[in-house]
Amino acid sequence: MSIQAGGFLSKVIGVFARSKVTPLIIVFSMFIGFLAVVNLPREEEPQISVPMFDIFVSYPGASAEEVERRIVNVGERKLWEISGVEYIYSMTQSEGTLITVRFRVGEDVEKSLIKLYTKVYANLDLLAKEGLFL
Repeated sequence: MSIQAGGFLSKVIGVFARSKVTPLIIVFSMFIGFLAVVNLPREEEPQISVPMFDIFVSYPGASAEEVERRIVNVGERKLWEISGVEYIYSMTQSEGTLITVRFRVGEDVEKSLIKLYTKVYANLDLLAKEGLFL
């Protein structure tokens, strides 16, 4: 496909280049753009609420594999039952674990903490069987 000297695109460009309406269209477009920028809502530091909580569980004398099998696997299953939980991260080492529970963006921090607290303390019997401490 070759470009012809008198092709459609060159004719359209020629019409706009010679037209007296073109500067008016440019000024109008700039004015609309300015209005859009001025009226666009924005914040320098938006307040985004992402509730995250850490749960530390101590299991003295246990290996990392045992902590994962007895605490993390059971705990994560129970924590996923909480409404609003988006992610659960866990880090296991010998003699304990750290479980981080992250709720969805915009969830109320206090309500999320209450849901988490209620779930953890409703399942303390699982930890008590093992003789563990929170």
